[in-house]
Amino acid sequence: MSAARRPLVAGNWKMFKTGAEAVAYCEAFTPLIGTPAAEVALCPPFTALADTVRALEGSPVWVASQTVHDQVQGAHTGEVSAPMVLATGARGAIVGHSERRAAGESDAMVAARVRAALDHGLVVILCCGESLEQREAGQTESWLTGQIRAALGVVTREEQDRLVVAYEPIWAIGTGRTASPGQAQDACAHVRAVAAEFVDPEPLRVLYGGSVTPDNAAELFAQADVDGGLVGGASLDPAKFATVVAAAG
Repeated sequence: MSAARRPLVAGNWKMFKTGAEAVAYCEAFTPLIGTPAAEVALCPPFTALADTVRALEGSPVWVASQTVHDQVQGAHTGEVSAPMVLATGARGAIVGHSERRAAGESDAMVAARVRAALDHGLVVILCCGESLEQREAGQTESWLTGQIRAALGVVTREEQDRLVVAYEPIWAIGTGRTASPGQAQDACAHVRAVAAEFVDPEPLRVLYGGSVTPDNAAELFAQADVDGGLVGGASLDPAKFATVVAAAG
């Protein structure tokens, strides 16, 4: 983790927590973190976005949606547009999470969603990552290169202050397996090197996501090119997530 880049720890709740449960979580979580050294974001399901924003009012924690569509409106059942996200008070959006890509989002769709989110002033947490089969076949770097080039090809240097990239090895998401600190460092360094084709790599924050826990967070975040984490399961418990946040600062 570079002293020049303020770490970011984002909790992705996935399909967990109602609005009421989100409020109870925030009431327990914010006293635990105080004024953290790291930047902190929560990514609840869309139905809990507005409640989470209200519950965090006055705290340093900001809110992002788990996805965003590339169109402002239209016949897109179940999708959420950037203006809809902004209307809840949320400030950002995850784009291209592996679970979304597995459900059919292509590199082109991810790029269009990145562009739409930036056009409306949202902070983008762009996800990339390889499967176990790709890693074992030695394709990690080529796969990450393709994903990064496709998404960052629509980003300008003037917009990069609203861009975060999260490397999430698919084989380590929700499996209990975690990339070793060395593997995380190598992949995040590669992401930064490819991103340098499009943006200034030095201020770009690159997060690690993949079974981050209170037990391994400090070692992962200590790596030179790991600037925090996109945290799944451990973010569902306020005490566990507060411990992860503390590890980043």
